[in-house]
Parts: sequence; structure tokens; C-alpha cells
Amino acid sequence: TSAVAVAAALECPCDIYTDVDGVYTTDPRIESRARRLNRVSFEEMLEMASLGAKVLQTRSVELAMAKQVPVRVLSSFIEPDENGALPHEAGTLICDEEEIVEKRIVSGVTMSRDEARITLLGLSDRVDAPADVFTRLAEANVNVDMIVQSQARTAGTVNLTFTTGRRDAVRAADIMKAAQGDLPFEEIRVDEDVAKVSVVGVGMRSHAGVAQTMFKALADKGVKFQAISTSEIKISVLIDAAYAELAVRALHSAYGLDAL
Repeated sequence: TSAVAVAAALECPCDIYTDVDGVYTTDPRIESRARRLNRVSFEEMLEMASLGAKVLQTRSVELAMAKQVPVRVLSSFIEPDENGALPHEAGTLICDEEEIVEKRIVSGVTMSRDEARITLLGLSDRVDAPADVFTRLAEANVNVDMIVQSQARTAGTVNLTFTTGRRDAVRAADIMKAAQGDLPFEEIRVDEDVAKVSVVGVGMRSHAGVAQTMFKALADKGVKFQAISTSEIKISVLIDAAYAELAVRALHSAYGLDAL
């Protein structure tokens, strides 16, 4: 982040040297056929960084996008040529979407195990109940990601499920238990044995069938999802942690990322 800030002040590009030689379509430790991407848009990198890719800090990508600073991720062990110059296509360039000629529908598949699912069973069906739940969590600086509400078996109640970072799970559960007198619910369940798998790509904006491909690939492998969240350029599903790596490999193949 400091390097990007200095580059922004000097109005020049920024090269980040790290222990990997660029941004890959997924974690090569999970899928051996993962491919290095020559270019990734700021928006895609921001989503991938926030969804589990550990190549760059989220804040550094936010700053680069805001200041329009091209960032190149390179291996610290790359060898320059005899003139001291680096190969033109070395590493991965993170840049504006308009600078990317090849428009991929999906650029990457990410996975995060730092997830916990919390479910409030038999929550009062009053109209302000969800607002009350998430106000209390926000006041405690607990970030919430996926949210699912469904009808409960008991009349006048609902089941409310949300996800948060695993490190915040116990604190979030304690906050809910402390509020049970003012915010009646029958039972609270906490499940930390979950993972979030996501597909990211700016091509989703203009292509139909991205979700269908994802759900079919998971169904073919017998992977059930517990929650879904989407944005303009990503789809995330919450699944049992035991199936996380299987899901990553299945999705990597389903979107043709093996052949890039």
C-alpha cells in the first residue's frame, strides 16, 4: 500500500516484487493447471483480494484504482536481460479494464476458509428484527457478508442466517445471546466448518449463463451450497469446507481457465 501511494504521488507505475510471479486463475497449490494472467482489471483484483486471493492487500488495490496507478506483480527472483530490462510480459499487470484487449468471462476462482455461518432460528418476524440484528453487529464492528432469511416452522417467526469472519464468530454469537431478551429467537447455531468459493470476471456484465455454469459444475460434483452472494462481476457460494478444493477445481475447469 505504501508503494502504491508513493507511485501515485510521483504519477508513475508501481512494480510489486513478491514470492509469486503474478496473479493466477486460482491458487496453484489447489489446481496444478492454474495459469498466470497477463493482465487483470482493478475491479477484478479488488474482488479477488477481498475474496481470499493473498497476492495483494485489498487497500493497495483500492488506492491503485482510485489513483489509476498501474501495478505489476512480479517474482523477486526474476532475471533481467543483459540491458537490465525485465521481460515485457513478466508478471501480471493490474490496470484499467479498458486496457485489457482479451475479455474473459471469468478471470479467476478464489477460496476463503476464514468464514463462519451464524443462524438465528425462530427469530421474531417483526419488520424491524433484521435491522436490529445488523445494527447491533455493526456497532460492535462485526462485518457481515452473506445474508439469507427463510420462513421458520413456527408461525410468526423466521430463520436468519448470515456469515462473518471466523475470528468474529464467537463475538457475534455473544452479541446475539446478550440481545435475546429484546430480540427474541429460539436458538442460535454457529458453524465454522464452511468455506466461501467465488468466481470473478468483468465479462459477467455482458454474458448470460455464468451462474448456471457455476451451479451445474457444483451439482455434478455433489456440492451443495448454503448461501449465495453476488455483485456485478462476482458470484460467491458458501459450502461445506470439506468440498472447498473440489469446488475450486471443478469451477476452474467449467469456465475453461485450464486452457488460457
